[in-house]
Amino acid sequence: MTTNENILPFLDLPPIPNNRVVALAYDGLCTFEFGIVAEIFGLSRPEMGPNWYRFATAAIEPGPLRAQGGLSVTANGGTELLADAGLIVVPGWKGAESPVPPELTQALRAAHARGARLASICSGAFVLAATGLLDHRAATTHWRYAEAFSRRHPNVDLRPEVLYIDEGQILTSAGSAAGMDLGLHIIRRDFGAEAANSVARRLVMPAHREGGQAQFLPRPVPRNHEAARLSPLIESIRTNLTETPSVKSLATRAGLSERTFLRRFNEATGTTPIRFLAEARLTRAAELLESGTDSIDAVAEASGFSSAALLRHHFHARYGLSPSAWRRRFSRSSA
Repeated sequence: MTTNENILPFLDLPPIPNNRVVALAYDGLCTFEFGIVAEIFGLSRPEMGPNWYRFATAAIEPGPLRAQGGLSVTANGGTELLADAGLIVVPGWKGAESPVPPELTQALRAAHARGARLASICSGAFVLAATGLLDHRAATTHWRYAEAFSRRHPNVDLRPEVLYIDEGQILTSAGSAAGMDLGLHIIRRDFGAEAANSVARRLVMPAHREGGQAQFLPRPVPRNHEAARLSPLIESIRTNLTETPSVKSLATRAGLSERTFLRRFNEATGTTPIRFLAEARLTRAAELLESGTDSIDAVAEASGFSSAALLRHHFHARYGLSPSAWRRRFSRSSA
């Protein structure tokens, strides 16, 4: 591994069952959402080795296709590309009231039946819902579409407060930039935290954002001096994982009442201090499992858990794998 901070380390990722990612293109394409998919899955990343994703764009209707911003789109092919895809992404949609072509819903259902994963960004959830595959499953979309989505698809368990939801074979993300969070989550799921961290670094964004859409709903902007108070505290929590500071002590350090501190902390992170700390501990544990050979007890201690049993409990609840299984799947030595 190089020590030059300006060069990303070569990871040589292990293969996954199907690394073909196909993004849908349609007339009126949401340029930003499509750009997220192309950036995360379609950009050449030689540091990842030969097993990185293979990317293509599939037009769902005859051209010419227009995209927001006065652009024209030429796709790699049509919906026949979905037959070989391991992951199909719907980057937004024409609108909440725009019908989804039956041919597209049939193609998506067929892809799902043979094992392909389906993902949506923002209003793309309307397309996945139209297939019926989201019925009685949890899903999310942009908070501004929540009412229209629930009205059109009452059988879907809509959760507009979160950034993304992973239902295994079907994944949905909230508004626009939350697609980056979902993309990094998929990378983390396929190739591990180190690969996701590498991509996040190139995107100049955190590998995981705590909280949910609640922090982005219209609300008064926090005063600058309050934000300045909280930034050092947030970083302190993230870097001192073996400590469990009380809300009272944190509020005192910020010079705020406990009630005001909790409100400002939620505005800044979308969650509570204890949940923020728990997520930071799990992220650190995943990194240690991938990059080292320390025992599970040592990883638990270094990441702030009082015991290996507690680490196993929270780790499985968060990632669906035990720490040992995570290490076997994602460790550099295994790769």
